[in-house]
Amino acid sequence: MFKKFLLPPLCLLVSQSIQAADYHIADDVQLFMNSGPSYQYRISGRVRSGESIAVLERSGDYTKIQLNDGKSGWVPSRYIAEGSSQLDELPVLRKALDQSNAKLGEQESKIETLSARLTTLQTENDQYTQEMVQRDSQIRDLQFEIQNMDQSNLMRWLTHGGLIALGGVILGLIIPNLPKRRKPRDEWF
Repeated sequence: MFKKFLLPPLCLLVSQSIQAADYHIADDVQLFMNSGPSYQYRISGRVRSGESIAVLERSGDYTKIQLNDGKSGWVPSRYIAEGSSQLDELPVLRKALDQSNAKLGEQESKIETLSARLTTLQTENDQYTQEMVQRDSQIRDLQFEIQNMDQSNLMRWLTHGGLIALGGVILGLIIPNLPKRRKPRDEWF
């Protein structure tokens, strides 16, 4: 007698806890609902993947469900998943994907702009490098000319100095051998 009074409220409590949880059909299947807890019963409708459902009762491997439009039927329990469907998150994911695509487009345009700028800078760098090589060549040529000019100036100074010294030696040899002018004789001395 005690079991008769305790069992119905317990069953009612279990059935309410089953209904209270959020369930959906697995995201990767489409099922047919049967009118009873077996595939041998007549098909009473179709359930789409990810559709939210309410669990009414369980019997063996089958669960009686109710769809949002009020239709009910039995489906295999292994295709019922607890929680909300990932398909419910699809609009949010699409919005995030659109935002990511927009950001990707902006980044691609920035990349193209930066690539064009990089190409321009590389071209300018190549020009500057060529100018630097030309100027280095000019500097080496000018340094070589300066060294040659230093050597030619040294040679010129040595030549001039040698000519002056030679002139001095020649004059030093010639002048004493020149006839001397006779001095008038002054008798005063």
